[in-house]
Amino acid sequence: MKNFKENKMVHDISCNGKNIILIGTAHVSKQSAKLVKDIINKEKPDTVCVELCKTRLDSIENNDKWRNMDIVKIIKEKKALLLLMNLMLASFQKKIAEKFDVKPGQEMINAVNSAREMNSRIIPCDRNIQITLSRIWRSLVIWEKTKLLFQLLASIISSNEITEKEIEEMKQEDILKTLLSDVKKSHPIMKKVLIDERDQYLAEKIKNSPGHKIVAVVGAGHVPGIKKHIKDDLKTDINRLNAIPPRGNISKILKWLIPGAILFLLLAGFTIKGKNAGTDMIWLWIAANGIFAGLGAILAFAHPLTIISSILAAPLTSLNPMIAAGWISGLVEVFSRKPKIKDIESIPYDILSIKGFWKNNITRVLLVVVFTNLGSTIGTLTAIPLMIKIIN
Repeated sequence: MKNFKENKMVHDISCNGKNIILIGTAHVSKQSAKLVKDIINKEKPDTVCVELCKTRLDSIENNDKWRNMDIVKIIKEKKALLLLMNLMLASFQKKIAEKFDVKPGQEMINAVNSAREMNSRIIPCDRNIQITLSRIWRSLVIWEKTKLLFQLLASIISSNEITEKEIEEMKQEDILKTLLSDVKKSHPIMKKVLIDERDQYLAEKIKNSPGHKIVAVVGAGHVPGIKKHIKDDLKTDINRLNAIPPRGNISKILKWLIPGAILFLLLAGFTIKGKNAGTDMIWLWIAANGIFAGLGAILAFAHPLTIISSILAAPLTSLNPMIAAGWISGLVEVFSRKPKIKDIESIPYDILSIKGFWKNNITRVLLVVVFTNLGSTIGTLTAIPLMIKIIN
């Protein structure tokens, strides 16, 4: 192999007496995967840092991780949406990798395997993907959240049209940043959470890793930021970057204000316009919430019992800040079509297509939760102005 220093994707950095070899990669590139393996085998580092969190490193080392999934627990802990987003991102990466005959994250797999062969320490130095997605989600308003969800769905389709040349061009971007570029343009905090914060996180983990010689394997989009933080020896508060921001005051207020406003409108309807108007407002509220929540469940191809439960639950859950219609419909879907072991085992394959997301009993549950909640929200936003119109 020719001198790695001649490769523009490899950067040799000195920091506090340590020699850090920083490799910028494309996450679905044969060239990147080979480069990582060759450099680790040649340099025999004390430590290999990889752009993986502990959870993703465990998934590489344990292919049976899906068997431990508890879908009911996921719904109860309100993690259905985050898991769905994570699977959509994985789908995009897996489809591209499959198209060009390379495993997704092969460069990370090579880094881990080569590190073992060299008896090097393996350090997962990225922030947990769930924390990153949660920090993004908390920063978005409802229409941006909806746009993000459908953009991720669209990415599963568009990945069929990506060429190998475009894959190499992705070396200049983080894969999350590439996927969410449209949202990022309208919401600058996306770049802060996806790139800037993770640059700081990765740099802090890498420069504080044990050993004299360290090879760090990261997406090329992170290289400039990591180099700056390491060379300038900038200090980063890891705990701050790991914290999930509390819901904003507006969100907390709306959580209670909307149900209160609905009840106030109903009371005003009976008081100002009489029994008939008040009754009409009640039926309007029930219809708007029930119909849109039911449509959400239908779009997710839910079981008939699930659709009925979403229609019945939405008008009530919309008035209860502590319960969401999607949680109820999701649990009904689980018990109506209980996921089997084969559903768990086939997740890595089913997420490769839009059809697969709807066919698999587990991913369908996630879609039911998300779409029913979305439908209920639309129903609420539709009903309120119509109820005000009756009073006026």
